[in-house]
This record gives sequence, structure tokens and C-alpha cells, in this order.
Amino acid sequence: MAWRIDEHLLRGEIDNRTRGRVTGRLWFAGRAEPVSLDLTGNAWRDLAGRRLEFVNPDPRPGLAASLAPHQTGATGDITASRKVKVPDIPLDQIGEYAAAGRPFPWHWGNSLYLEWFSAANGRVVIESAAYQLTVSPEATWDMTPAEETAQRAANAATLASFTQRLAAAAPADPADDEPGRPLTEAEAEKLYAQSEKLTDRIMARIERDGLNADIEQILSEELERARLERGEPEPTPEQAAARDRWIEEVNAAAQEALQEDEDDAEAWKRCDDDNPAAPARRSHPLATQAFALVLRVRQETESRDWIPDDAQQEHPVAELTFSLAKAGAKLAGALGDADDWPPPLEQCASTIVRLKRAAGYFEDATLAAESCQEEALVDPEWLTEVRRETETLAAETETLIAELRALLQLGLE
Repeated sequence: MAWRIDEHLLRGEIDNRTRGRVTGRLWFAGRAEPVSLDLTGNAWRDLAGRRLEFVNPDPRPGLAASLAPHQTGATGDITASRKVKVPDIPLDQIGEYAAAGRPFPWHWGNSLYLEWFSAANGRVVIESAAYQLTVSPEATWDMTPAEETAQRAANAATLASFTQRLAAAAPADPADDEPGRPLTEAEAEKLYAQSEKLTDRIMARIERDGLNADIEQILSEELERARLERGEPEPTPEQAAARDRWIEEVNAAAQEALQEDEDDAEAWKRCDDDNPAAPARRSHPLATQAFALVLRVRQETESRDWIPDDAQQEHPVAELTFSLAKAGAKLAGALGDADDWPPPLEQCASTIVRLKRAAGYFEDATLAAESCQEEALVDPEWLTEVRRETETLAAETETLIAELRALLQLGLE
């Protein structure tokens, strides 16, 4: 779920001249005082070390009062160089072109994209190709390509973790007649699928309703819809109370995730046990290996321009990098700290399910690599090494799954 507030913005400023910190102020139509930003993390290379000012030529009132005046938290993707298709006609004419089956005229343009995760409002996004931008010409510090790749990987991990926490907060199936019994793998799969479906519906409605979204009402309605689809009876007072507690947990999930995600982001950026600056929390070795591969693949594909500017996600090289990043994020979320392995018995089934998702993304990456080879899109020797490492990570993930299945079987006997 995300707050999208670009149309209500009058003007703003973002400052990343201090490494590791992004500050700023945002002025909105109909709101006297600006909203302040104080975020951990960095922008992408185009804005790292610089100050950006931007103006919306067509602001509209209507910003929800519940957007907190002080936004503290972690950065997501922050850039002024994202490529988008900009229509060459008024937006209200695009529908006429679509109805006539004609493509509308457009050109490539740079879009401002500001994303952060705040303790007060969760994920917030400002995105527009219509703003007037002014970037300070001199940078106080320079971000290397490797640092940008690490920042993007950390951002992806933060977003994945934020969404996973919303899904994980979904109420368990109350039909279990053996309280305290660990879930089986099949039961965990069922609950995970229900959670994903429920979260997708909630996020779709919030995206659709925008700032007018009544989040608590949406949560209540979607929970009721899910209950009816499962053919369950009216909830007992105890179950209704549990549902109300879950709604409160979802509202608090973003706040709880922020500190953990900041730690996880640092771990992603400094995933090196030999680094004296590394955090006290140690990533599982498999997650560390996956991070190193993601970092190298993104750096290489970008530095060698193997992904065209107008490429869609289906482009084999783009699909390769995306699948590896998703697999790495799933591994990081499933494995946790190295010192916490193996997980407690009651968490084995859910960890298996998340590891299976990571294995699926490794399979997607392997298929994308095959397409890269068939179409001769990248250096063949480089690709051979990437495929070898991907297959090794996939095999080790399957080994962990087998280990947890054995532990779970013993616990259920």
C-alpha cells in the first residue's frame, strides 16, 4: 500500500548532501506549513550528494490531513532520471486514442520518483514527469556504481519486507482443532496464499481510492469477504476481537518494520563479515552469497548497457536481474540472522514456504539466463559464471528446505 501525493504538491526540496541521510521539505496546496523529511539512506547516483528543488505546475488541493507533518524513516528509490513515456497530447484525449485502437503520440522523458517508508504513514510515493526540476550542479560526495547497486538492493529488500509483514500479520485459520501444533507445509502454503491474496486486494483498493481510502474500513471489508469465500460461519466474539487486533497490527506493521528494515538495509549494503563496520547482526551465509551475486549482476548489466533504456521487465537481462533480486530478498527474509538457524519448530513450515518462493525466483533467473544466451545479449563467459552461481544457490536453497522438512516431520510425529 502506498500514499501517492504528487498531484497535491506545490513545490519541494530534497537534500542528500550528507551521506546516509536525506532531508527535505514539501509544500502542498491548501496546507500552510511544509511537511519535513528526515530519512536514513541515500538517493540514486543522479541525486546522491546533491540538493534537488522541484515545482508542480498544476497542483490540486485535497491532501489528506492524516499525512504526518514530520516524516521520519527510511529511503526507498529516490531519483530524477527514471525513464517514462510522456504523452504528447492532453491526458483526457488518451482514452479517445485507445477507443479508436490507435497508439497515442509520446516521447521518452525523465520522471522524478521519490519513495520513502515513514513511521507515521508507511510507504509514500511522489512520481511525476511534469515537475520543473533544479539540481545543484556540484556534489558534496560521489556515489560509486557499486554503492548505487547496493542502495537499490536495500530499497528492494525494504519494500519486499514491508509487504511481507503486512501479509504475515493476517489472521490464521481459526479452524485448527489442535492449538499449539506446528503447521504442516501444506497448511503454511494455504495460509501464505490466503495472506498474499488478501494483501493484494487491500493494496489494490488503497491504490484505487488514493487519499480518500479508509484503511480500517477496507481491512474490515476484505477480511469479511475472505471469510465468506471460505464459507466460514459468523465470527464468535473472540474471533471478532482477534480480527480487530489484527487490524491494529497491520496499522502498526509499517512502524515495526522500519527499524528492522533499516538494520536489514545496512546488512544488505555491508554484507561482509570481515568488514569492521558491519552490523552486529550477521546474515545467513546463503543470503550473503545471494546478495553478492545480485550486486555484481546489477553492476555489470548497468555498466555494460546490456539493458536498453526502453526495455520492459520481460527483457531477458532485466528479468535475470529482477529474479535474482527477488530471490535474494526472499532468502534474506526467510533466513534471518545466521545465529537463528534453524528456526523454531513452529516457524519451520512458514520458512519452507518462503524458501520455496526464493527457489522459484532462482528458476526464473535460470530461464532468463537461457534466453540471454539464445539471443546473445551478454558476454557468454560472464553468463556461464552467473548461471553456475545461480544453480548453486538454488541447490543450496533446496538443501535447506529438505533440512527443515526433516525437522518438521520429527516435530509432527
